[in-house]
Amino acid sequence: MGWRDKKINRLQNPNPLLYLLSLGLVLLLWQGALLALEDSARKFILPTTAQVVTRFLRLVVDGSLLQHTGVTLLEMGLGLALGTSTALVLGYAVAHSQVLAHLLEPIIVTSQAMPVVALAPLLAIWFGPGLVSKVVVCALIVFFPILVNVSAGLSHIDNGFRQVFRLLEATRWQRFRWLEVPAALPAFLTGLRVGGTSAAMGAVVGEFVASSAGLGYLVKQGQNLYDTPLMFVAILTLTMLALVTYGALGLIERRILKWRSAGKT
Repeated sequence: MGWRDKKINRLQNPNPLLYLLSLGLVLLLWQGALLALEDSARKFILPTTAQVVTRFLRLVVDGSLLQHTGVTLLEMGLGLALGTSTALVLGYAVAHSQVLAHLLEPIIVTSQAMPVVALAPLLAIWFGPGLVSKVVVCALIVFFPILVNVSAGLSHIDNGFRQVFRLLEATRWQRFRWLEVPAALPAFLTGLRVGGTSAAMGAVVGEFVASSAGLGYLVKQGQNLYDTPLMFVAILTLTMLALVTYGALGLIERRILKWRSAGKT
């Protein structure tokens, strides 16, 4: 196993002890910042851990945190589904057509060069302040990494394998099922992991612009009221959502790609 495979294995199988050490370091830095601001008139900008925990429990008890988290999760799920399906179709088309690749590449790159934060207000005008605009924002963020990975996975199939399938007179469906899908699957799952984690950012950007619910709405509400404990609760919940999404997609990736690990032993 080379250094690259070892690095990927460490990323896919993180050490829980390192996560605990990272959490301890964050809490230590948090406490240090509190001590530094103790005699400052601006100490209200950083809540104590007790204040954050108290606000978290209050929001859990009254059900509002679960409600807002559910809204953000729905936006993330639909955005991930829309972005993934669009990326799969276009990625497959781009990998099989040079003309289409040259035609779509400027449009795709330009769409990613434009900050989603700047596009979100326009999307809110086009699609309204409801669910659809947030889903579109999520899909735009999810779309690019999956498209790039799918296209790369299909483009780097060994020509020897392609020749074997031609000699066997395999149909287009057989080539797709037995050659292209297994070859592109690892790259696709990697892109899906990146895109799925970024979906939380897309939902929050959409909620910042126009919303009446969601974790991004809670952050915005906390900002307007200078309620930093509320902002911390929403931000930490968003972070946990992103981490759980990343972990779940990583677990799915390992389960699906068991054949690759078995083949290397």
